[in-house]
Amino acid sequence: MKHPCVEYCKGDYTISTDRSRLDVALIHEFLSHRSYWAQGISRGTVERAISHSLCFGVYAGDHQVGFARITTDYAALAYLADVFILEPYRARGLGKWLVECIVNHPELQGLRRWLLATLDAHGLYARYGFEPLTSPERYMVATNPAPPTP
Repeated sequence: MKHPCVEYCKGDYTISTDRSRLDVALIHEFLSHRSYWAQGISRGTVERAISHSLCFGVYAGDHQVGFARITTDYAALAYLADVFILEPYRARGLGKWLVECIVNHPELQGLRRWLLATLDAHGLYARYGFEPLTSPERYMVATNPAPPTP
């Protein structure tokens, strides 16, 4: 199912769901070298994740400065992942605006549950209704400590 691209503009910045605008090399470099959650991730894995997600690029003009992606069924569940703003563009409200655009995206309304994992941004996500799991004993996870790298 093809979903229409959505764009949001604020001053000199744009947030877009147009996948063709994404700088995959920049996304891969950030995730594999500068994130704590995806160190060493392969370019192929990043490309596959992008192709199966609703992606949000943050742009200063034509230059990508941020990213986030949602894995969702568009009916009941969304998982927010790989959220980042490049260091020189932080402290400008772009991360807050990005999360606001994501949770207000028209195709993500009415979902029963949103999930995410974060080490250090609890305050940011709490502004948008995220809170610690109320029943963590109901949740399980299966992890592959050394996923294959195609």
